[in-house]
Amino acid sequence: MGRDSGFIAAHAALSIQEVNFVIIPEMKFDLYGHNGFLTHLKKRIEQKHHAVIVVAEGAGQFLFENAEVKMDASGNKIHNDIGVYLKEKINEEFCRRKMEFTIKYIDPSYIIRSAPAIASDSRFCNQLAQYAVHAAMAGRTGFVVGNWADEFTILPISLATETRKKIQPDSELLFSLLCSTGQPMIMTND
Repeated sequence: MGRDSGFIAAHAALSIQEVNFVIIPEMKFDLYGHNGFLTHLKKRIEQKHHAVIVVAEGAGQFLFENAEVKMDASGNKIHNDIGVYLKEKINEEFCRRKMEFTIKYIDPSYIIRSAPAIASDSRFCNQLAQYAVHAAMAGRTGFVVGNWADEFTILPISLATETRKKIQPDSELLFSLLCSTGQPMIMTND
């Protein structure tokens, strides 16, 4: 999850405080080189003997430039599996350097989707449904129901989907994420 925005990965990393690297679509990174991700990962492993990496689905798609572009039934581009790709590259790099290591890889998408809802989630979803039904019964169409400043709102679908929300490079969320993980602000060789 995280097709083109890193919000889920960022918030998950902040919630557990054990993550050392978060790779999201909004952040540029080089895989190799003096300031590349693998160099920083190697340093982390040498210093602390472990690292936890969270990768958003849409991160690093530039690494698949020559891959065939596929679309899903809704017309969205199907991203290549960056998690598996990074696992393979980490494995190759550490084997090449003759480093001892173990990689544990988990794709949590189904685990997250199958978690039972807590009471406040159930209540919130029930309220969204009630407002949607009330709006539909009033003759409204082409809308989504949301919550803004503790008020339920009705918003035209075209407005809700006009732009994709992304983590901004100067945002408090990104700054908090970098502070929490300890990862470098920049992982490019430029």
